[in-house]
Amino acid sequence: MSGTPHASRAQSRQAALQVLYSVDVGRHAAETFSSETVDAALAAVAAHFELPEGARAYARELVLGVARHRDAIDRMLAGHATNWRIERMAAVDRNVLRVAAYEMGWAGVPSSVAIDEAVELARRFGADPSPAFVNGVLDAVARTLEARGVARDAVGVS
Repeated sequence: MSGTPHASRAQSRQAALQVLYSVDVGRHAAETFSSETVDAALAAVAAHFELPEGARAYARELVLGVARHRDAIDRMLAGHATNWRIERMAAVDRNVLRVAAYEMGWAGVPSSVAIDEAVELARRFGADPSPAFVNGVLDAVARTLEARGVARDAVGVS
């Protein structure tokens, strides 16, 4: 494991995806995700995978942010996922998209970074068509956010 911020953020995204996926397929309401339940879920992930404290903190931010803004995120994704309702998407794809949309729209992560990381997660955990699907939806989301002056594409932030 590299000590670089990129590696730590990548681990954070992976841990956040695992927690969000488990909530999603478990049909739990995102509103039930208190700080304590997120911390417990991340501790369970960290028990099975290397997750440094810094990575855990950002994963926690991602999970809570997605939970807090899930309705707005899902509306945004639905508006750009042509012919795909959110509930009909593969659970991995849906949650990869949620993490990246949150990062672009609320966390100030540059679009190119959020999209690249999301495509990598989709490649690692999704089906064969997942990376292209995730890339296409997030590219459209990024264009909309950039037109609104929300997303940015700064160099050196990940």
